[in-house]
Amino acid sequence: MPFDIINTPKAPQAIGTYSQAVKANNTVYLSGQIPLVPETMALQTGDMAAQIHQVFTNLQAVAQAAGGNLADIVKLNIFLTDLNHFAEVNKIMAEYFQQPYPARAVVGVAALPKDAAVEMDAILVLPQ
Repeated sequence: MPFDIINTPKAPQAIGTYSQAVKANNTVYLSGQIPLVPETMALQTGDMAAQIHQVFTNLQAVAQAAGGNLADIVKLNIFLTDLNHFAEVNKIMAEYFQQPYPARAVVGVAALPKDAAVEMDAILVLPQ
């Protein structure tokens, strides 16, 4: 099956051996995004809310580069180093998504790349 590699300068460049996203037919698999600021490749400064917003901004940039947007996400995975931020993630997620919400998992993890506090990856399906 042919696939396309998605890459945009509006999201952080890969910090490992992966692509920002891979498109197979009308399904796009977005790699994990941490709160890196694309222009500096440094972690977003500020509180947890600022970091969560940066991750959604990064996901949106990759989704747009693939021809979609956050509304096309069917599955969202969220990784937190502190599950005490669960309610904050829910609150901020409601600013980016409307019902019906995508399927989702929130997982507590011991550590993330670059000592980030949050990471998200997603699967989106583009309209045909």
